[in-house]
Amino acid sequence: MTIQEIYELAIKLGTEADPRGKNGVGKYLSRQKKAYDELPAKKKEDFDLESLKNPYSDTRVLFGDLKKKVKKVMAGIDFDAGEVVLADRLNEKGENIDLLIAHHPAGGALASLHEVMDLQVDLLASYGVPVNVAEGMMTERVGEVRRKFGPINHYRSVDAARLLGLPFMCIHTVWDNMGWRFMADIFEKREHDTVGDVMDILRSIPEYKQAIKYKAGPSIYAGSEKNRAGKVAVAEFTGGTEGAKEIYERLSQAGVGTIISMHTSEEHRVEVKKHHINLIVAGHMVSDSIGANLFLDELEKRGIAVVSTSGLIRISRVKTRKSR
Repeated sequence: MTIQEIYELAIKLGTEADPRGKNGVGKYLSRQKKAYDELPAKKKEDFDLESLKNPYSDTRVLFGDLKKKVKKVMAGIDFDAGEVVLADRLNEKGENIDLLIAHHPAGGALASLHEVMDLQVDLLASYGVPVNVAEGMMTERVGEVRRKFGPINHYRSVDAARLLGLPFMCIHTVWDNMGWRFMADIFEKREHDTVGDVMDILRSIPEYKQAIKYKAGPSIYAGSEKNRAGKVAVAEFTGGTEGAKEIYERLSQAGVGTIISMHTSEEHRVEVKKHHINLIVAGHMVSDSIGANLFLDELEKRGIAVVSTSGLIRISRVKTRKSR
């Protein structure tokens, strides 16, 4: 496969797993096109044209020739300059890594992380929150995230990759969508008696089994194993980063009894408790690994070898495994 083909595969799989559905993604892209068409000519020069066909601003090829053939990738959760230098060192030892794939975004993909948060509006609506309420509550939070990530040195790892001549891409919301779909299919399509029952299923998933050994597995942040689970929502697995803490009141009113989250702030935890929702924090790196593994399996099926690093708990579901 070429880098371009891997990039296009990411968009395809991310769209197929998207909580908005293909129609919802299509509507989002239509809104992007309308916004572009309405811009004055001077502003069109600065518009990210890639966003007219890729709904995930945090999934981008950051450096490299799109036509380059790829036989081996190094994949992980966070890539800074250290991981880039590690790949270069491994290549000196004969690894022949053709492409770096990080989960968490860098470069312009990090600077525009807030743009993918619109996805959360549709996700919350699917759980019964009125779409206008979800949108209203998310607007302020999106602004907070934009301001938070604005001052960051976005291009450290990208510049390192450029100087060493290592092709580099990041796949964020795509992998999160795939992880959300995997988890939603397990937890949202059946009833669960207690929070403990939900935890038991989580503990049986290979990635979480391994994370428990690393002392980074699932934990209950609000409620207890004896609590009745009620309606379980995998509500905090995709959409860029944490949403608005005010949304928990609305989720409670919509009948959500238990939320499965990747991670949460103390502020959010306090708000969840206030509205009597059980909160299971499944773990950040391990939850990111779910979507990563599903995507990397697709690369393995196409003959690409995978070297995993940087917090990725690599579990291959491909019979003939080419990763390590």
